[in-house]
Amino acid sequence: MGPKRRAGRLDLLAIAGVPVSVALILAGQMLEGGRAHTLFQATAALIVFGGTAGAVMVSFSTAEVMDALRRLPAVFVDRLEPAREAIARVSMYAIKARRLGVMSLEEDLTDEPDDFLRRALGLAVDGTSQSQLRSALEIEMDSLAEADDAPARVFDAAGGYAPTVGILGAVIGLIHVMENLAEPAKLGAGIAVAFVATVYGVGSANLILLPIATKLRIRAAAAARRREMLVHAVLAIQDGMNPRILEERLTAFEAVPARKGTAESPYRGLALPETRI
Repeated sequence: MGPKRRAGRLDLLAIAGVPVSVALILAGQMLEGGRAHTLFQATAALIVFGGTAGAVMVSFSTAEVMDALRRLPAVFVDRLEPAREAIARVSMYAIKARRLGVMSLEEDLTDEPDDFLRRALGLAVDGTSQSQLRSALEIEMDSLAEADDAPARVFDAAGGYAPTVGILGAVIGLIHVMENLAEPAKLGAGIAVAFVATVYGVGSANLILLPIATKLRIRAAAAARRREMLVHAVLAIQDGMNPRILEERLTAFEAVPARKGTAESPYRGLALPETRI
């Protein structure tokens, strides 16, 4: 029987964020006597979104862009297992290992749903020393953290390009206006493109692209912090720590936020006590 995969939990605030912000902006536009449809300009959209997409394609490889798109659902669905469930399962492993030995956990590996924990327990079951186990898992954690942060960089870059491309659209619109000064009937379209392009650039960056990058980084930091906790747990199980003490430590460990600007836990690199409880 293979491990069960989590369906994830919907992030209702993330789902509602963009529609609510767009609706309120349109409402503000109409409250001032404007018309909502004036903010919809195909030419401005083509310039801003096409230009931003092109800049992103130049900046990143096809694999990086496709991976960023694949990770997009993570903004709206949190697939990370709740801490209490992971800690409860690890505590069961600790109890079993304390009674029957670490080797007894081998039969539980196939049903473990967390890939990282399964690999960590597999190393412990194979008799890997604590120093080697920690070193191997820290290398894997660094690799996973880098992979988790890559999609956020793509959306972060797009959020930086969009306002600048919006200004480019505004300049193009004004050029169109200058070209048609002798034909007043055509001036309105050029002015509309100029201002709406700026709205699209600034709006897409600050309402969509940069928030997506922020949420992906938050998800990545939470996953990195969880892996730190699991390494701590596996080393403690291998060391024969009292399961109750281990559960208390893991509960406190998960409650500690990652350092600002990084996905690292403050516990990283600390050795476990050698004294068995």
